[in-house]
Amino acid sequence: MSGAGSTAARSRPAGTAALDKANPIQRAASRFDADAQGLAATFVWDSGDGPGPYDAVVRVSGRRLGVVGPRTRDDDFVREEHVRGIIPGSGPVSLTTQVHHINAGEWSVTAELTRASARKRVDGRARPAKKGTGRRRLSRGEWSWRRWAVRPAGPTAICTRWAPLTGLDRAPAVLPGSYVGLIAAGVVLALVLQLRLVAARGVETAPVLIGALLAVAAGLVGAKLWYRVDRTGRERASGSVGWCIQGFLAGAALALAVSVWAFGLPVGTVLDATAPALFLGLAVGRLGCFFTGCCAGRPSASRWAVWSSDRRIGARRIPTQLLESLAAAVISLVAWR
Repeated sequence: MSGAGSTAARSRPAGTAALDKANPIQRAASRFDADAQGLAATFVWDSGDGPGPYDAVVRVSGRRLGVVGPRTRDDDFVREEHVRGIIPGSGPVSLTTQVHHINAGEWSVTAELTRASARKRVDGRARPAKKGTGRRRLSRGEWSWRRWAVRPAGPTAICTRWAPLTGLDRAPAVLPGSYVGLIAAGVVLALVLQLRLVAARGVETAPVLIGALLAVAAGLVGAKLWYRVDRTGRERASGSVGWCIQGFLAGAALALAVSVWAFGLPVGTVLDATAPALFLGLAVGRLGCFFTGCCAGRPSASRWAVWSSDRRIGARRIPTQLLESLAAAVISLVAWR
C-alpha cells in the first residue's frame, strides 16, 4: 500500500511499552482481548501551496473525561503521526489515528500540526528543506458520502469501543465490509459467466464448477502465501487481511489446470470461458479495494486524481484500483465477444 503517510506513528499511549516490544502476532492477539478498548479519530487540514511535496508531524493528545478517582496511565495518551509526501495544491488531507489499550469511556482528542518540512529537489533528488517551527491546531474531520468530501467537524467527545472494531466506521471514504462483499460478488459473477459460456458450447457444467471452486480455494491459499512471502521481515496483517492478487492468480491457474486434466475437459473451451469470467471478477473485486483503502495510489494534484483513503491518510490520489477495474472490465468484454 502506497501513498502519503506510509510510516508508522510513534505512539506513547500509557501501558503499551510491553506491546511495543512484542512480535506482530502478540500485538494482533492483544487487540482481541475481551476487555481491550480503543478509539479512532480523524483530523483534517488543507494541503496548502508550495513548490513541492512536504512532510508533516501531527501530535495527537487524548484525555479521558469524567474520571472518578485518581487518573491512571491509561486515562491519557500522546502520540506523533508522521505524514510524508503531502502534495501542495491537492486539497484537503486527513489523518485517521487509532489508539488501543486505553480505559473505556468518553475521550477528548486533539491534534496539532507540530512540524512541516518542504522537500527541495537538488541534483534530481528530493531533499528536506528547512523545518518549520510553527504549530497549528487541527480540526476533527468527518466524511460526506453525498458530497464525496471530507470536511471539518466539531470537537465532540469520542467513545471507546472494542479494539477489533476500532476504526471500522471512522476512516473517510472507507466502506466497512465492502472488500469481502465485492470480492464475493466478483467470484459469484465470474462463476455464473464461466458456466453460461461452457454450457453454450455443449460442455457439462458440473465438472467445470467443481474445478472452478477448487481454483478459487487454491487462489485464496496462494494469495495469502504470496502476501506472507512478500512481507518477509516486515510486520504482517492479521489473517483476515493481507492478500495478493498475484498469488490468487497463480494458485487458481494451477488448480484449474489440474482440474481440466483430471476431468478430461476441453482445454480451449474452458480457457475461452475462463478468461472473460476471470477479468469480470477482477473488475468487481477491485472496487472492493477502492472502498476499503487497499492498494491506494500515490497522492496527486492532477485533475484526474480522486479523493480516497488508505485507511490512515486521506488525500486526492491516482485511482489505481478504479483504473485496474476499468481495464479488467474492458478485457473481459473483449474476451467475451
